[in-house]
Amino acid sequence: MPWSDNSDQGSKPGPKPGPWGAPPSGGGRGGDDGPGDPRPPRGGGGGGPRRPTPPSGEELNALLRRLRQRLSDLMNAPSGGIPPRLIGAIIAAAVAVWILSGVYFVQPAEQAVVTTFGAYTRSTGPGAHWRLIPVEQYEKVSVASLMRVDIGGAPGAEAPNESLMLTGDENIVDLAFTVQYRINDATKFLFNVKDPVDMVKAVAESSVREVVGKTALQSILTNGRGRLQNETADLMQHILDNYNSGITVVEVQIRSANPPADVIPDFQAVASAGQYADSAVNEANAYRNKVVNEAKGDASKITQSAEGYRSQTVLEAEGDAARFNQVYDQYRKAPAVTRERLYLETMERVLAKSNKVIVDAKGASAPIILPPDAFRPKSAQQPPPPPASTDPSQAKSGGSQ
Repeated sequence: MPWSDNSDQGSKPGPKPGPWGAPPSGGGRGGDDGPGDPRPPRGGGGGGPRRPTPPSGEELNALLRRLRQRLSDLMNAPSGGIPPRLIGAIIAAAVAVWILSGVYFVQPAEQAVVTTFGAYTRSTGPGAHWRLIPVEQYEKVSVASLMRVDIGGAPGAEAPNESLMLTGDENIVDLAFTVQYRINDATKFLFNVKDPVDMVKAVAESSVREVVGKTALQSILTNGRGRLQNETADLMQHILDNYNSGITVVEVQIRSANPPADVIPDFQAVASAGQYADSAVNEANAYRNKVVNEAKGDASKITQSAEGYRSQTVLEAEGDAARFNQVYDQYRKAPAVTRERLYLETMERVLAKSNKVIVDAKGASAPIILPPDAFRPKSAQQPPPPPASTDPSQAKSGGSQ
C-alpha cells in the first residue's frame, strides 16, 4: 500500500517522504547536523545515515484510522472480498471444533482426574465429559484391574538378594512372594505418590521382613504361611493408608519359601529325620490308643457282665423270696394239703433224674412187664419218658398177652 503524507513533493527532486514523515534536511553528509534535527550527531567524522524520527501521536492515529477503514472495506466488499456469512461460518466451525475437542470419554473401569494448569480440579467417573481446552487436561486411571508386583525369586535381577530374610530364630530363609493391589482413589494415586510401583514394592519388602523377623523358620516352611501372608497384607495396608496412596492391597501370596541354596542338602536331611521321628511318634501313639481302647473295652465288658450277674442274682433272690411268701401264705391256709403238694413236687423233681422204676403192685395177680428202655441212662437234653401205668387191669391184660 503506498504511503501518502498529503504533501505536494511528488515532482520535487530529492528524497521522498516515508510513512514516518519527511527525512531530515541538511543532506545527511558531512559532520554538521541540519538546523531542524535536535539529536546529537552520531559521533565521529563519518558520513553515515541518520536514524529516522519516530512518528508523532497524530500520525499514529491517522495510520490506525486508515487501517480500520481498509479492514471495513474488505469485510463489506460486495465482490472481490470475503463475504460476511463465510466469515461467520468459519468462526462457528472453529468454535464447534474447539468444543468437540474438549469432549472425552471414561470407561466403566476407569476414573479420570482433571487438572487446570497442572493443579487438581475434579475427578470424573464413567461416561462422557467436557474439559476446557487448552486450560484443562485430564488423565485416566484404571481403578478395577488388578496390578501385581513380584518380590524375590528372580535370578539376575537388579536386587538378587532381596529374597533372603532373617527369621525370628536367627535363621535365613529364601522367600519369594507376589503382591496384588488395586487403585481405589485415582487422585491420591496420581498426586501423592511419585512412583507407585517402586513404592508398593518397597512397602511390601519392608512389611514382609518385619513379619518374618518375628516368625520362626520352621513355621514359615510348614504351616505358618497363611498367618504370614495375612499379617504382611495388614501391615502393608496400614503403611499405604498413612501415605494416602489410594491403593488397596488385595492379596499377598507366598510363591516359595526355602532355606538358602548352600544349606539345602543339610536342611533336607534334618527335615527327613524330623519326619521319620514324627512318623515313629505317630505309630507309637496309634498303638497306644489301640491297646488302651481294647483294655477299656474289656474292662467295660467285665463291668457290664458283673452288673448283669448281680442284677440277675438279686432278681432271682427276690423271686424266690416272693414265691416262698406265697407258699407260706397257702400253707397257713391249708397246712396238710400244702405239705403233701410240696412233697409230691419235690419227689417229682428228684425221681425225674433217676433210673429207678417204682411199681405199686398191690392187688396185681400177673407179672408186670417193663419197656426195654426203662433202665437206659437219660440225657439232660431228652425229656423224661412217661411213667409206666400202674393200673392192674392194664398190667393183667399185658401179662395175658
